[in-house]
Amino acid sequence: MLEVDFLGIPLKNPLIVASGPMTRCGSYMKRAVEAGAGAVVTETIVNEVRRNVRPRLAKKGAGLQNIRLYSDYSLEEWAHEISIVKDTGGVCIANILGHTPSEMAYIAGFVEKAGADTLELNIASPHGEGLEVLSADPEQVYEFVRSTVKNVSIPVTVKLSPNVSNIVTLAQAAERAGAAGVSAINTMRSIIGVDIETGKPLLPTFGGYSGDPIRPVGLATTATLAQAVSLPVSGIGGISTSEHVLEYIMLGASTVQILTALILNGYAILRQILKDLEVWLETKGYSSLEEIRGTALKELKSFEEIPNEPYTSHLAKPCLLPDCSLCTTSCMYDAISKDHRGVVSVDQELCSGCGLCVTVCPARCFELRWDG
Repeated sequence: MLEVDFLGIPLKNPLIVASGPMTRCGSYMKRAVEAGAGAVVTETIVNEVRRNVRPRLAKKGAGLQNIRLYSDYSLEEWAHEISIVKDTGGVCIANILGHTPSEMAYIAGFVEKAGADTLELNIASPHGEGLEVLSADPEQVYEFVRSTVKNVSIPVTVKLSPNVSNIVTLAQAAERAGAAGVSAINTMRSIIGVDIETGKPLLPTFGGYSGDPIRPVGLATTATLAQAVSLPVSGIGGISTSEHVLEYIMLGASTVQILTALILNGYAILRQILKDLEVWLETKGYSSLEEIRGTALKELKSFEEIPNEPYTSHLAKPCLLPDCSLCTTSCMYDAISKDHRGVVSVDQELCSGCGLCVTVCPARCFELRWDG
């Protein structure tokens, strides 16, 4: 039921563990596979290892900042780590970083021989080395991808950064160069916060921001890429529940990648998400994820295509939360009121049909109706 085909590789489900601290070695990737992951992406593999700083992770609210650069392991050590995943029966995607097209191609050839099933080119880092210059230049993206594709026989994908002005041109450059797929989004450049008592940032440099707060950006990027290129898209950003997985797939993703939720909750969250996905599909009468892929993508419209219909808000059911006032305080048109008995009403003359009340009400008491 959850099986998908990704780049010609059969996966038992679309849930891939993204590149990062939870895939930093073979034993950790093995744990992810045993917990049910459809595939794992190695932590970024480089030609010259550089020591990671301490501290390098900070959480604030629902978001996480990470200033870890890449793997502590050498290329030779990664040959062994990849073999652990393969011996477990897992699908291994090697995330690699090279500073020149030839270096990227060299690393790609090495990890292919080590047993990697496919590649994910890391052309963007929101911290540390200033690789955003590369990630924002379509011609450079083309050269890196083309050089790598020519040197290997396994599929090559490209991990794209949200820290650019036009991600579509980058995906199109990757497609022209022979990429088999794209993944997005990489983490967002961030400073997660400042300790106002000491005047110091929570981490000492810019870093990658991940977790729930970036999901809307990830969803929008997935939809944009699915519309712009014919390549499979692996959606990334803020996934922690089966609902999030379904959102990405309905917006055109072929697979999804999860990491921050694993860091904060452990590998057991993979089993829960997969179980919930199966229950949802069975309840809705679907036999595969392919039946719902892209369904929400088809509903997206340009502003010119959206009809200016006379919608206004109406109560779909009585409010049973007397202590809640989210609808009244958030109605910027003063159309919603609550009397002394706690009865909520909507003034149709004042309501402009903005729809905010529909989404802020925890009891789902409101709905928009066409009043034409």
